[in-house]
Amino acid sequence: MKRHLLSALWCIFLLLLSVPVRAQEPITIDANAKTTPFPHFWEQMFGSGRANLTLRESYRDDMRAVKQATNFQYVRFHGILHDENGVYNEDEHGEPVYNFAYVDQVYDGLLRNGVRPFVEISFMPKKLAFNPDALHPFWYKQNVSPPKSMERWDALIVQFARHLVERYGIDEVAQWYFEVWNEPNIDFWNGIPREESYFDLYAHTARALKSVSPRLRVGGPATAASAWVDEFLKYDSENHVPVDFVSSHGYADDTVENLFGTHEDIPMDDRVCRAIAKVRGQIRASTMPHLPLFWTEWNVQGMNESRDTSFVGTGLANTIRECDGKVDMMSFWTFSDVFEEGGPIAKPFEGQFGLRAKGGINKPSFYAFALLHKLGEERLANPSKNAIVTRNNDGSLAIAVWNLVDPDQHGSAKSVELKLSGVAKDARVTIERVDDTHGNTLAAYKAIGSPIDPTEKQVDAMNKETSPGTPQETRLTNGQLTLHLDVNALVLIRVSKQD
Repeated sequence: MKRHLLSALWCIFLLLLSVPVRAQEPITIDANAKTTPFPHFWEQMFGSGRANLTLRESYRDDMRAVKQATNFQYVRFHGILHDENGVYNEDEHGEPVYNFAYVDQVYDGLLRNGVRPFVEISFMPKKLAFNPDALHPFWYKQNVSPPKSMERWDALIVQFARHLVERYGIDEVAQWYFEVWNEPNIDFWNGIPREESYFDLYAHTARALKSVSPRLRVGGPATAASAWVDEFLKYDSENHVPVDFVSSHGYADDTVENLFGTHEDIPMDDRVCRAIAKVRGQIRASTMPHLPLFWTEWNVQGMNESRDTSFVGTGLANTIRECDGKVDMMSFWTFSDVFEEGGPIAKPFEGQFGLRAKGGINKPSFYAFALLHKLGEERLANPSKNAIVTRNNDGSLAIAVWNLVDPDQHGSAKSVELKLSGVAKDARVTIERVDDTHGNTLAAYKAIGSPIDPTEKQVDAMNKETSPGTPQETRLTNGQLTLHLDVNALVLIRVSKQD
């Protein structure tokens, strides 16, 4: 019996030894290397459903939490002109009636919490619509028709902009951005011909805004899948239409054919930044080569509930690494699961886009954004595809390292060795993680039985239990540090410049 027990234990020991842990090439870092500016372009703006949601306390709670974690500056959402906000009506004589009471509540709430609007001018008020029945299939049934009268559309935009300037002052509103419509190249716009009619809408809107003040910033075309940008800039140039920035969208799980018009084999992890590079090239080739580029919707691939898992952090880190220097701002869609495109969210963790699940539960993606917020203001060049090396103003290093494994793949843990020079060989180090055992609220939610409507007490307990907590403290050993990274682990290392 004893011999059989020893044999069994030996087999278990051999099995444990056989669990694959990949060793990678060392990541070599010179703390004194030349740096480039590293603006936090990935966290300056977030997307968030539609305008009317901003009036809810659940939305504002999530906004405050994400603001504290990332210090984001702008928020974008659909439908400021949606009929539920009561902006446009007509009296018994058919004359326009404007009402900005809810608009004021929307923007007051943002500004009170230190966030400015990135104003998406959409959708069409039914009384102004050429086709009042042109309703999008989203749950909140926005109207996607062109206006029945461009003169009345122009007047609405002038009244809207004038009201904002009168209420908030031109010095404030000049710091906002005005984006004309949302994804007009697909079913969010049913003008005919689609491209030509959108360009006409853009021209009218841009000129109306500029008539209120030339300081108001306007742009587009806000297209899905990186479309129309070269045609849009050509139209604006030839017709002397104002444009202050370019915006477009692209998701990791958009098809290669939609993004690029080809059948290339491009991994999902690389598609967003490839699309951004394509659009940046189109801007540079235009008559307005220095226009800012804002990627006003994006997210990592969504399969196997991946947007509720630690995968988001590694996908985000890889996107930051690839997109740095190609884009001025990226807007992650979305910061919150207070979101109703398909109707009210039934329960937490349904694979939705946000950083916080129903009830204010911090997802792993929330913790990942908070971790990457701690990256420095200058980036040190590094060839690793699994690291971002930055330097803070105090000379310390902030290094992100990750082990990206796509949700449809079976990866393995890996060992990563950092070799540093330009710092003390025994410099102090802190380590923070987001992985399946750090920040994993999905696991915590399942552990309490996946309640459809968790109580505030349960939500607070999950957030407290999964918070990354106090960083691990250690030191370099002869200028080196070895890390063990589980699948989709994201690690933030701070290395002191001085001992």
